[in-house]
Amino acid sequence: MSAKKRFAVEENETISECLARMEREGYRPVRRIEKPVFIEEKKKGKIEYKPVSQKIIFEGIKLPKSEH
Repeated sequence: MSAKKRFAVEENETISECLARMEREGYRPVRRIEKPVFIEEKKKGKIEYKPVSQKIIFEGIKLPKSEH
C-alpha cells in the first residue's frame, strides 16, 4: 500500500514550486483538489459569503526508491 500525503500550494508559492517540493520529498501527484475560500459580509442584516481566493492541494503517493 502506498503512503499518501497532501501538499498545499502555499501563499507565496507557484504550482510548479509545490510540485518540485513534492518531488524532492519523494512523492508523485495523483490528485488535484481546489477549494474556494470565502469571507462573510453582512449586508442589510443578512450574512453573505463571497469567494476571495482558491486553495489548491495536491495529493501525492510515495515513489518507489528507484524513481527519485
